[in-house]
Amino acid sequence: MQAFRASILHLLDDPTKSGEAVAFHADGLLVVDAGRVVACGDHAELAPVYADVPVEDLSGCWITPGFIDTHIHFPQVDIVAAHGAQLLDWLEQHTFPAEAAFADPDHAKEAAGFFVDELLRNGTTTALVFGSVHKGSVDALFAEAYARDMRLIAGKTLMDRNAPLGLMDDVETARADMESLIADWHGKGRLGYAVTPRFAISCTDAQLEMAGQVLAEHPGVWMQTHLSENPREIDETAQLFPGATDYLGVYERFGLVQKRSVFAHCVHLQGEAFQRLAAKDAAVAFCPTSNLFLGSGLFPLDEACAHGVKVGMGTDVGAGTTFSILHTLGEAYKVGQLRGAALDPFQALYLATLGGARALDLDDRIGNLAPGKEADFLVLDLAATPLLARRLAAAKGLEDRLFALTVLGDDRVVARTYLAGVERHRK
Repeated sequence: MQAFRASILHLLDDPTKSGEAVAFHADGLLVVDAGRVVACGDHAELAPVYADVPVEDLSGCWITPGFIDTHIHFPQVDIVAAHGAQLLDWLEQHTFPAEAAFADPDHAKEAAGFFVDELLRNGTTTALVFGSVHKGSVDALFAEAYARDMRLIAGKTLMDRNAPLGLMDDVETARADMESLIADWHGKGRLGYAVTPRFAISCTDAQLEMAGQVLAEHPGVWMQTHLSENPREIDETAQLFPGATDYLGVYERFGLVQKRSVFAHCVHLQGEAFQRLAAKDAAVAFCPTSNLFLGSGLFPLDEACAHGVKVGMGTDVGAGTTFSILHTLGEAYKVGQLRGAALDPFQALYLATLGGARALDLDDRIGNLAPGKEADFLVLDLAATPLLARRLAAAKGLEDRLFALTVLGDDRVVARTYLAGVERHRK
């Protein structure tokens, strides 16, 4: 058992729905044992109860839950900030060549180690991840996450059309690869498997039907894909699936819209489609940096939330331009400004922590520092840069401090990252 003394900030609920969602302890104590939170609250109240527990004094820092990334691409780590056009052209020019390299097991292993360490360096303790089409790429990623006891969900990308030959599989091969990956990794440590069609354009009816079958045959696995990101993508999907009511209808037809289904982007969805997502308890990954970088559009966060859709944050590396959820929250605020709906700082932290956990159906295990939760948490250095230290010194209250942190913060703020109570990164 160990304890940490610092200011502690976490969310107990969605702050847009509850006036008692924000829990802040200016002088707090977090007590951890066997990988789980034992107690979290005011130091003055808890210190006498845990007087025999060793305490590390981190005064001047904040402790928060670890960040949750609900959409990111492991094989695109080497094409962050690659200049290009919009989505479909960017895939052809940059993504497909980069992903082809993951046929090499040595390359996949080296990239997986870097990728997982970069997540931890940026304070991400849980991630929902796209692998490449190659089974070995996902094996390598799971192995690196397992070695660090990281909660990570991933899947091999499914593509059997509209991709280069070296990046396409077929229905039989894809099913065999997924069955093997599920057997080897799903539920091992803190790992989970996600059925992963890249998007409707890259999959035949037979491939999507098989994906739905595997999802149905393995209760507890996840499903991740892209939806309504780019106007040209939407048009091509309509041409390939003329019988579908709309883009979301393609996935509905094959049983892919359900609890534990996470749809990245949804930039061009409207009310009725959001209602259908909410009715199935599916979730959306909001990816502001990639939506801006590829010129895809502005996600209507306010509309999605108004219809009861679960939303988490996604960095979407490599079209996304940062691994940092903090930086991503700053960009989400700017997207909201352009839509006339500014993002509240506490809602931003909710989306990055408990909201992301709810999007992944893991809020019984992660997302805040309530007793019994897995002890995934961060130590944040509020003086990580001279500008941040100066700005926070002049801040007017907690909300102002948190907002400044999300706008000015990045990986430099993350002093330490803990997974299940074990330090896995220190700046």
